[in-house]
Amino acid sequence: MRNNLKLFVCLSCLLIGSYLGYGQSNSKVVFPFQNAKLSIDQRVEDLIARLTLDEKVNQMMHNTAAIERLGILPYSYWNEALHGVGRSSVATVFPQAIALGATFDADLAYRVSSAISDEARALYNESKSKGYFKQYGGLTFWTPNINIFRDPRWGRGQETYGEDPFLTASIGVSFVKGLQGDNPNYLKTAACAKHFAVHSGPEKLRHEFNAVASPKDLEETYLPAFKALVGAKVEAVMCAYNSTNGEPCCSSNYLITDVLRDKWKFKGHVLTDCGALRDLFTPKEKNGHGVVQTQAEAAALAIKSGVSLNCGSTYTALPEAIQKKLITEKEIDRELAILLQTRFKLGLFDPAGSNPYDAISLEVVDSKKHRDLAREVAQKGIVLLKNNNVLPLRNDLSKYFVTGPNAANADVLLGNYFGISSDMVTVLEGVAKKISKASQLHYQMGAMFNQAGINPIDWASGNAGQSDVTIAVLGISGLIEGEEGESLASPTAGDRLDYNIPQSQLDYLRKLRKTASKDPSGSKPIVTVVTGGSPMNLSEIEELSDAVLLIWYPGEEGGNAVADILFGNISPSGKLPITFPKSYEQLPAYEDYSMKGRTYKYMKDEPQYPFGFGLSYTKFEYKNVSVSASKISKKQTITVVVDVMNSGGMDSDEVVQLYVSDLVASVEVPNFQLSAMKRIHLKAGETQKVTFELSPNAFEIVKENGERTIESGEFKIYIGGSSPVNKSFALGAPKMAETIITVK
Repeated sequence: MRNNLKLFVCLSCLLIGSYLGYGQSNSKVVFPFQNAKLSIDQRVEDLIARLTLDEKVNQMMHNTAAIERLGILPYSYWNEALHGVGRSSVATVFPQAIALGATFDADLAYRVSSAISDEARALYNESKSKGYFKQYGGLTFWTPNINIFRDPRWGRGQETYGEDPFLTASIGVSFVKGLQGDNPNYLKTAACAKHFAVHSGPEKLRHEFNAVASPKDLEETYLPAFKALVGAKVEAVMCAYNSTNGEPCCSSNYLITDVLRDKWKFKGHVLTDCGALRDLFTPKEKNGHGVVQTQAEAAALAIKSGVSLNCGSTYTALPEAIQKKLITEKEIDRELAILLQTRFKLGLFDPAGSNPYDAISLEVVDSKKHRDLAREVAQKGIVLLKNNNVLPLRNDLSKYFVTGPNAANADVLLGNYFGISSDMVTVLEGVAKKISKASQLHYQMGAMFNQAGINPIDWASGNAGQSDVTIAVLGISGLIEGEEGESLASPTAGDRLDYNIPQSQLDYLRKLRKTASKDPSGSKPIVTVVTGGSPMNLSEIEELSDAVLLIWYPGEEGGNAVADILFGNISPSGKLPITFPKSYEQLPAYEDYSMKGRTYKYMKDEPQYPFGFGLSYTKFEYKNVSVSASKISKKQTITVVVDVMNSGGMDSDEVVQLYVSDLVASVEVPNFQLSAMKRIHLKAGETQKVTFELSPNAFEIVKENGERTIESGEFKIYIGGSSPVNKSFALGAPKMAETIITVK
């Protein structure tokens, strides 16, 4: 018995060593697909020829099994990296995507995603060495989310870069490049553009909803960012749950074949949103699309539509689909070949050391360099909405009062699709680190997050009258906005059909204001710090506060970044990547996907806060705009130059924004549209010349049939620190520099 046990242990060790060794230390090439000297096409062809039908099917679902006879390890395609490696190991938690959008900084986005992909490789290398192949452990990241945040009610808008196609494309392209790396032979990680296409709620209806979008809206708003990422060679595209113009997106001949493959020449793989293929055979009366009757029909339809990877289990019916002659094995091989290309590009079938990214070690994970970068993003994304000369604060006042349900709440640092850090800095902790040891700091939550307190005794609000400043940290969190099923306190599947922040918080702020105003020496200031990932009604908060900071979901260094702004270590420079309406009454119906009346480009009403708006601790002036030619041809690129002066007393970043407006057009066109942007740093009193190159596509219009063209006529160019909405200047944005050019 003892000898048998020894034999079993030895055999087990050999098997496990063989199972884990390939791709780590074993450089022996057994099969042609393991030979890195062959082309990827040759290697893919050899591998597919060695697989059984069941093995092929298994390799086309998000969690794949090992194929020990071929030395193939298990692999999970499903991983997340929206703002840091998510749902996996301890890693740097960067600010949520909407906060990155608020930086208007594509170069910063590249640095962030490069840091994320470094950490991803290090974590993958370590996990693989231990034989861990769990979901959320792979190198295929289903990010970024480049849907257009067309309506503030959408709970997942926080995952996007905002409402503007140009901004979304700029940030998204940089994010993809950083994730995928610049090695000519290998991908560092594989990025994915999602959700294709015309997808932005309602969350509760997403498995059955048909989003109707005109050819003009498709070309003008919903598709440009996807086209830009395909041009940047994004490795994957995820099809959405919903239908678009009557076709479920994961079986859409128009979206996948006509646009993605034929028009844009996309070479990567298409994958489903998780469980989306189940919607194809779920009857409409049970909240599905009901375009086919059975699972086998749905699997066959997806393959024929060009979907290579199934997040879900629908593809288990592919053998049945073959038996019923709904599909051929050759068609399966075609999609599997596209999918396997990605794993070969990642080096997953090569011996250890073949891939330069195999050498990335755990030292990079949540390193000081990456924490500093997370802090920088949070600093640059924070938006100052109001300031009655209260900010910046001194750090040596007699007493500070920090209060509110989000002051010591780590959840509001995270947003959704988050990772976990070993050191999450809340706003309370950030303030505590910043103030003088001689100063007093008092903290009380003061109010529940979204419900009235049971105890009527109020021990908190009185501090507002006894402190030199009150810092109230209010707003919303992932409890009430997010994805279907994730937002535990949302009655509407994560969407926000109530525009207000919770009533319990407003009631508390009213108490704070009343108490702060009673001081005999004069009203004590209240600084309100607002968390959240979407527009919300801040009209009363603005009225009751002396200063208002919007910090989004600012990541692991959020508290330190907020303190940096509050105490003037840096000047705020974030800009709103989405319009804040005064109320939902200003918007079309949520289910209406027409862009008429939506976003700064098409909205006619005065908003609460305009797109691109954000205040500073200094003042900027825009003047002396000039163009290389005032009359140009339709094929001509022009140079636009403007002087930007920091006329205030503090060094600061400024986001210089250029908008173009077609003054006379044959069809309805945007009010104006963001066409260029540049983040600069100006010392107090400094003037910089900022130069933009405008290519002809800045002057294109989109006809009703979706055709792009350039018409002769006059165009106005605006350059400034906000969009050219009149409300911007009323709120304190600097006046814009303007010029007119003629296109012949």
